[in-house]
Amino acid sequence: MGDIVRVLIVDDSAYVRKAVRQMLSRSPFIEVVGVARDGEEALELVEQLRPDVVTLDLHMPRCDGLDFLKQQMARRPVPVIVLSAASESGELVMQALDAGAVDVVQKPTALANDKVFEVADTLIATVKAVTAARLPAPTNAPHLSSALPLAAPKAGKTDVLVIGVSTGGPQALKRIIPQLPADFPVPIAMVLHMPVGYTELFARSLGEASQIAVAEAQEGDVFRPGLALLAPAGYHLSCSRRPDGAVIARLSLRPLDTAHRPAVDVLFRSAAEVYGDRTLALVLTGMGSDGAQGAAWIKAQGGRVFTEAEETCVVYGMPRSVAEAGLSDRVVPLNRMTEAILGAL
Repeated sequence: MGDIVRVLIVDDSAYVRKAVRQMLSRSPFIEVVGVARDGEEALELVEQLRPDVVTLDLHMPRCDGLDFLKQQMARRPVPVIVLSAASESGELVMQALDAGAVDVVQKPTALANDKVFEVADTLIATVKAVTAARLPAPTNAPHLSSALPLAAPKAGKTDVLVIGVSTGGPQALKRIIPQLPADFPVPIAMVLHMPVGYTELFARSLGEASQIAVAEAQEGDVFRPGLALLAPAGYHLSCSRRPDGAVIARLSLRPLDTAHRPAVDVLFRSAAEVYGDRTLALVLTGMGSDGAQGAAWIKAQGGRVFTEAEETCVVYGMPRSVAEAGLSDRVVPLNRMTEAILGAL
């Protein structure tokens, strides 16, 4: 038996409030303690009810979701999951993640039931995972670690950096990637668990804050120094070496049996096969265990795996699964991760 997770639903749509309540009621460990129709009401109810988790709509009258987030995080941080339809303003979702929301989950619609159950399972798992979340500072806050070398070493023991991250991932990547120097000497490939419709926007947002280039990966993109490729939601990202020696991105729907698509395990395994012992992998904040099998492949080839320390993870799930399997070479808090990367090249 676990503790009951108390949830406040914030949405101006009566249909969505009812749908989310029904979804969450499928778990005996979740109790909906209240609903709010706009941000102003939500601010009052968070104060009164002290929920463990808030599910948040962004488009609302009077005080919208973004206003609520900024005011609530300044008052007393609480784990907030944004519920958003991919057709809505993705820019607003990016701003919400920057403002301190811990995750974004697809909003329930009046679609076929099997899809609704899938959304419900994701929502329940996310609510449970973020209950004890360590909330990151909004990503426009000052970086904790600024005394970093300006230039990365030119030759070393690493030919690729691969990164796997889930809940809390947008904030974590915005802490690391913008600190990398413009002459970063190896390509980067990243898997972030995010609903379809948001990875391209997030890649653009991350690129605007960074000295290196960041893009959503496309089939055939060449892995090159100074470029970070982000797996598009809905497709596995892997790499393969062409006859001319160049390494290129591959996108695929297969394997079909992974818990996530893209899966960190798929990227890590292909990096291990292509780059062998010259692979450096990071497993950052996130729920579940995606990345543990991939980390084992990398270790088997002689590569190295760094995991984020528990004290800076929003959710200590993925890094824990790697560390507890004895596959982590170094456990690093988020504010020291860039330093660790540059030191490992």
